[in-house]
Formats: sequence, C-alpha cells, structure tokens
Amino acid sequence: MTHGVFFDTNIFVYLFVGDPIKADIAESLIRRRGIISVQVLNEFISVTRGKYRFSWDKVEESLSAIREECKIIPLDIAVHEQAIEICQETKLSIYDSLIVAAALTAGCDTLYSEDMNHGQRIGSLTIINPFRSV
Repeated sequence: MTHGVFFDTNIFVYLFVGDPIKADIAESLIRRRGIISVQVLNEFISVTRGKYRFSWDKVEESLSAIREECKIIPLDIAVHEQAIEICQETKLSIYDSLIVAAALTAGCDTLYSEDMNHGQRIGSLTIINPFRSV
C-alpha cells in the first residue's frame, strides 16, 4: 500500500523565490510534511545559486528549513536502476526519472511537480502539477 507525498525541487524554489501565489501554494503543500530525496536538495542548491544568485548563507538557511519540514531519503543503486527503467519506459529525463523512482521507493502515491505531465501515472504514483491553474 502506498501513501504520502513527494516534492520535486520546483516546489521549494517557488517557496523561496516564486511569485506570491505560487509561494502560497508551495507553502500549503509543504505543511503536509512530505518526502524528498537528496537529489532535491542538490538541485535546489544548483538552481538557487545559479539562476537566483543566492548567497551561501541564504542557501544554507533555506536548506535547513527544508530539512525540518521533510523526510529525506538517500539515493542508492536500487533507485538508480529503477530510474533507468522509468527513463526508458516513459521518456522522462534521467533526473526526473530519479525523482519518480525515489518517490516510488518511499511509498508515495503523489508526486508534486511542475516539470512533468499533470495526471500522469507511473506505477502507483500520480504526478500532480499544483500550479497548473495559476
């Protein structure tokens, strides 16, 4: 039986740099205490340092807040191998496939992401774009 929600990186980016409407949506989702993988933390650093030019202090403060709100699962070889299969079957990028594989491994039934197809089902996981009507 699956349960729980998994958050893609963009949920956190919008929380810290998005427009107020998307930030409010992100905040309401994060209050659910979902699950993320270490990849989400790494992608958050990449986006906020690169595109948004966050200082390291702001990145570390943001990461601390994320870690307090979410359960974090590691990536291992099993997740990697499952991601390759997902990538081949769905044509998602390897990075999106890693997110999906981690969500499935964590037993989640919902993945919140703006980057994938809203309503798409992969195994027991349904992808939801919470920003589709904004």
